[in-house]
Amino acid sequence: MKDTLVSGEPKIPAPRGPRPPDGGAEAARRRKKLITLTRPWLLLAPSLVVLAGLLLWPLIQVGKLSLQDYEVKFGGGVGTFTGFDHYSDLLTSSLLWKTVLPNTVFFAFACVGLTVALGTLVALLLNRLGATWRMICSIAILAAWAMPAVTGTYVWIWLFQPQDGMVSQIAGSVGLIDPETTNWFTERGPFYAIATLNVVHHGFPFVAITVLAGLLTIPKELYEAGELDGANAWQRFWNITVPTIKPVFLVVTILSTIWDFKVFTQVYLQPGGDGSNEEVYNLGVFSYIQAFAKNDYGTGAAAAVLLTVLLLIITVVYIRTLFRQGEEDL
Repeated sequence: MKDTLVSGEPKIPAPRGPRPPDGGAEAARRRKKLITLTRPWLLLAPSLVVLAGLLLWPLIQVGKLSLQDYEVKFGGGVGTFTGFDHYSDLLTSSLLWKTVLPNTVFFAFACVGLTVALGTLVALLLNRLGATWRMICSIAILAAWAMPAVTGTYVWIWLFQPQDGMVSQIAGSVGLIDPETTNWFTERGPFYAIATLNVVHHGFPFVAITVLAGLLTIPKELYEAGELDGANAWQRFWNITVPTIKPVFLVVTILSTIWDFKVFTQVYLQPGGDGSNEEVYNLGVFSYIQAFAKNDYGTGAAAAVLLTVLLLIITVVYIRTLFRQGEEDL
């Protein structure tokens, strides 16, 4: 019989409930989509509130201050709304276009290029070492990263100190300079060359350790295949290493760019960098000098907003590049 099983017991058909209408299914899909869209934001809400309080509110206050002539008084301050006058004065200033922005941009790109290059070379060296020596060398280079920027800056000042600095003495002994008359910190070129050495020395360990982490994920079979195809060391690096860990290089490059654009300590602490020599201003130091040394808080805030806009542009480029890289990988 069709309605009986092999054992002879009757087969009871499963009950069928009423079919939900199409409108109910559509409503369920909308609720599911809404939950999918809102759940991440609900989970991020506490962190976003904290970030808004710590970052967004100060940015709003700086933007508001840049539109005022602010005068500090006992028990508070008084601001007079001036509109975009500070931005107009800033963007028409020859000091900004001839000194401040060139110093900021060229110094940042020089630091980024040298930091990424040196960090990558150190990472390649660490990748070839055994586990023990890799750990020893990693700890050694991390000491430079752990050193406070203030301490590191004073070390470099001591090295290039006129007359009795170690570099001045060595350069004088081989006849390159006269230690009695040479001051490395008075001219823009030598001043920023020393600052660049300082920033690169402090920043390359981060790049080295990050790139090393990426190198350790590359299968050795890829390099073996490259050697069998006759590729030399440079070809293996350019055609295997770089494409494989390209996102790592993008991250360290963009982060280094953001950090080096807003360098303040390494410039301000060097002789002449505290405002006595306008030729060595960058945007960070210029903003600080205008606000706190000259009590021109509006112009100082406008310079800070300009620096923030530059960093936001870099951040947008960074995010777009990462998304584009992710789409290519898919």
